[in-house]
Amino acid sequence: MPSFLSDGGPMMWLLLATSALALAVFINRVLQYHREQINTTEFLNGVRNVLKRDNAVEALAICDATPGPVARLVKVAILNRERGREGVRAALEDAGAWEVPRLEQKLNVLATIAQIAPLMGLLGTVLGFITVFKDLQDAGMTAHVGQLSKGIWRGLYCTAAGLTVSIPSYAGYNYLVGRVNAIVLDMEQVSTEILNMVTDPGATKGS
Repeated sequence: MPSFLSDGGPMMWLLLATSALALAVFINRVLQYHREQINTTEFLNGVRNVLKRDNAVEALAICDATPGPVARLVKVAILNRERGREGVRAALEDAGAWEVPRLEQKLNVLATIAQIAPLMGLLGTVLGFITVFKDLQDAGMTAHVGQLSKGIWRGLYCTAAGLTVSIPSYAGYNYLVGRVNAIVLDMEQVSTEILNMVTDPGATKGS
């Protein structure tokens, strides 16, 4: 590996740093989404059972003890229940508009790396071939393959490295976008249920 990096030139080290950043972002987001995606059915059942007893304080405590945007939306609905249906709906929309960008945080870094890594590899390739032509010019008619191979290898290494960084980054980005969409879908479903739950007494007491 060290020889691979040194033969690839300075761009290889830049690509290595870029790949480390992509891996760090991916792991950070996976852990975050794993923590914040909860069993919404079980959570809502717990809140509903507490609200049946008109115990809003305990319902808020359940929300505070549960991580993730779903629990925060439910807390917003409970806190704003006195504002009526439209007031609760507006509060949920405002809270959702704040939660979604929070979920998407750092995903643009991964998408950017997936897009620019091949270009970085291409730049390394171009620099490698510039070296080849410079050596060819300096050697003149006495040039031989051994003098040119270093620049050619540098170009090939950079191209391969750029694709090696880009492909997993793009796959990881799409995977994380899927996780975000799943959480957003949970948020939308829970918003509808909690809206009915806190504004329609029958939705709570009749269940």
